[in-house]
Amino acid sequence: MKGCLIVLDMLKGFCEEGRPLYVGKMIRDVAPFVLRRVREYERNREPIIFVADSHDPDDEEFRMFPPHCVRGSDEAEIIDELRPAAKRHKIVLKKRYSAFFGTTLENALDGIKPDVVEVVGVCTNICVLYTVEELRNRDYRVVVPRKGVATFDKRAHDFALDQMESVLGAEIV
Repeated sequence: MKGCLIVLDMLKGFCEEGRPLYVGKMIRDVAPFVLRRVREYERNREPIIFVADSHDPDDEEFRMFPPHCVRGSDEAEIIDELRPAAKRHKIVLKKRYSAFFGTTLENALDGIKPDVVEVVGVCTNICVLYTVEELRNRDYRVVVPRKGVATFDKRAHDFALDQMESVLGAEIV
């Protein structure tokens, strides 16, 4: 079975304390888990796609959320632990919640043709949820490890995991 790992928004703007959209201390447990998954996929020679927020300075999204991960800023950089791995793999830049909206992700997956897509990263109730929804709409089998996702709101995190499992049919492991 051919797998593909999607690593969503493991960026300084979400994963470092003091940033406007810092997801909180749970990221300190998620980041090492994500790194372990990346290493496992690399050992198995399975594809990995990093997806990264990369907003214009005047992005419409900033009407709802504080400015974050502006293209070229340090907030838009992949966290130090994952940066070496990210340089070895495809990086898809996005401007919206779904990693599919206005990106090359669909073409990349069409080229890979994975049997299963594993999604890790942040934020569970925003970019993870809406990317999983798009994957399921394209009939991909999707796995989301609980230990591999985080967000700044525990209730929203739990709700999103439940929605991905009960409504979208993703496997929450």
